[in-house]
Amino acid sequence: MDFGLVLQTDPPASRVVSLMKRAERSGFTYGWTFDSAVLWQEPFVIYSQILANTQKLKVGTMVTNPGTRTWEVTASTFATLNDMFGNRTVCGIGRGDSAMRVAGRKPNTLARISDAMKVIRALGRGDEADLGGGTVVRFPWIKEGAELPVWMAAYGPKALKMTGEEADGFILQLADLYLTEYMVKAVKDAAVAAGRNPDDVKICVAAPAYVTEDDSPEKLAHAREQCRWFGGMVGNHVADLVAKYGEHSAAVPDELTDYIKAREGYDYSHHGRADNPDTQFVPDEIVDRFCLIGPVEKHIEKLNALRELGVDQFAVYDMHDAQEAVIDAYGSKVIPAVNS
Repeated sequence: MDFGLVLQTDPPASRVVSLMKRAERSGFTYGWTFDSAVLWQEPFVIYSQILANTQKLKVGTMVTNPGTRTWEVTASTFATLNDMFGNRTVCGIGRGDSAMRVAGRKPNTLARISDAMKVIRALGRGDEADLGGGTVVRFPWIKEGAELPVWMAAYGPKALKMTGEEADGFILQLADLYLTEYMVKAVKDAAVAAGRNPDDVKICVAAPAYVTEDDSPEKLAHAREQCRWFGGMVGNHVADLVAKYGEHSAAVPDELTDYIKAREGYDYSHHGRADNPDTQFVPDEIVDRFCLIGPVEKHIEKLNALRELGVDQFAVYDMHDAQEAVIDAYGSKVIPAVNS
């Protein structure tokens, strides 16, 4: 199993670079960041420094979207990094929850994501692509052998289907075992129905991880408070699904939607942060299901279960008060045990 580290690009950027270097030394093979231009610093500028200061770490967006950047600009930026540092990037893409809403726009449609994925992937590997209206372009500077995989974030049935049909990878932002099995199956089934090899779609589960010294109530309570924000972040996407399909629909499992009944609103100024006041509605059960919390042994146990469900990578959301400690614990104990 591959392991990734997910960060927000909060200043100073030097700290983001330092944590990514620490992660590579600890056995992580991917470094991911959010991409929301108003809330955080520009990730692609920081990627250049991460790649220059690491040897093999791959970097990518978790996630960008096809609305805040034009598609040829996204493709050119990734492709330039690949030209400079080798094929060491992944374009993670989604609807654009925070990036679009903070800018006063609605998240992108699946049709727009589909078109964007085709253009970004094609241009990134040196092929021609139609930007719309018959305008066909190609980057003349792309070298032979260039590639740019595009991984899609999804929860809903239509998005899962499209991921299996079109994406190079599936990003699932939660670590609940039941929902992981349900959604991975949906993606793989869609790949098969589209005539693809389902193994060609990489599966990445991303969620907060918090390693505690023991499983005492006090330690677990603190860990939950540090990770409760994640249920609120996922809840934004779940609220969209409920609005579209209803509270109880065969299209979306109740195991995903039930917990947002007490959700009242969301302030993006606290997005992805442990002190988010808009996530108190998230119950402990959801934190435990969606995240990895507890002593090292509990992390190893859940990661092995995720791998059995077909997960190729676990990406650690490292937004809490123990960033270095979690990286180090994974490097010294978790990753060696899982990959022994």
